[in-house]
Amino acid sequence: MARRRLIEAVNDALVEEMERDPKVVIYGEDVELSIVGDMRGLHDRFGHDRIRNTPICEATLTGMAVGLASAGYRPVLHMMFSNFIYTGMDAIANQMAKLRLMTGGQLELPITVIAGYGGGAANAAQHSDSGYPMLMNLGGINVLTPSTAADAKGLLKTAIRGRNPSFFLEPSGRGGDQGEVPDGEHLIPLGTASVRRTGDDVTLVAIGRMVRPALAAADALAEQGIGIEVIDPRTLVPFDATTLLASVAKTGRLVVVDEARECCSAASQIAALVAEHGFDSLRAPIQRVTTPNVAMPYAPNAEARIIPGEARIKAAVLAVVPGKSGAGAVRATATPRPGGA
Repeated sequence: MARRRLIEAVNDALVEEMERDPKVVIYGEDVELSIVGDMRGLHDRFGHDRIRNTPICEATLTGMAVGLASAGYRPVLHMMFSNFIYTGMDAIANQMAKLRLMTGGQLELPITVIAGYGGGAANAAQHSDSGYPMLMNLGGINVLTPSTAADAKGLLKTAIRGRNPSFFLEPSGRGGDQGEVPDGEHLIPLGTASVRRTGDDVTLVAIGRMVRPALAAADALAEQGIGIEVIDPRTLVPFDATTLLASVAKTGRLVVVDEARECCSAASQIAALVAEHGFDSLRAPIQRVTTPNVAMPYAPNAEARIIPGEARIKAAVLAVVPGKSGAGAVRATATPRPGGA
């Protein structure tokens, strides 16, 4: 195994897939310069025909992806920030997600869209959203949220080789995180969660960027004798319900940590899934730890106040574990409300 940073693992995946398949092309805003770092060196290696900068017009970029895929290419569109998905939404929602069905399977759209998401870097409201719930709602779109270098490489390679559109969402501020990446061909099937830590008392589902604070909370609470099972879904669509329900059947308790805003969050869908299919296993109310329904502030201290962190995760766990400090405070994980409400 090699130790790689997350953005290096993304770069490795792109190099390998471009060498493997000449139909893989990359384009987007500033991909030749690679401001983020995940595209570094690709333009020099593969040239202008396969790596190309574009104007700042996301509505055009997403439409181009549909056209390229329809013509037999495997486009990789780098949109830089996930907020920019909003301005390219027409082609995403009305074409990418629907054309395979509308053409009776005659048209496949092997499109991969890369975008960074999440706060924590003081990038302000228009560059810090975690917009994956919107993509989950479309149907026909795979949604990938890797948290480690190995998962980033394996999931990205699988997405590029796939037959359907996939959104590969890079966790903001985690590009420098290092981890072991398997040597040789490394693919991860979509819809397979990873159990990052085993435990018998609480199931803690953490999405993407939230895996790190979730593991830190689990380590801290282990000192109080609380065994937390940390599940990283890795992909939100398709979603590994089997692993989640098996864990909840063992622990009887569920806490979901999601950087998306509380209303209609991924955490809401995960909680609903367990309430519908695993209700008999539950011994305590499901807890969600999310971002409040407000725009992300620019000020770092204000931003840190609303993004889920270790302290709020620990409070959520303690709210559902009998006999521990905080037990019984059902709304201990409630999202902070503006104005102190």
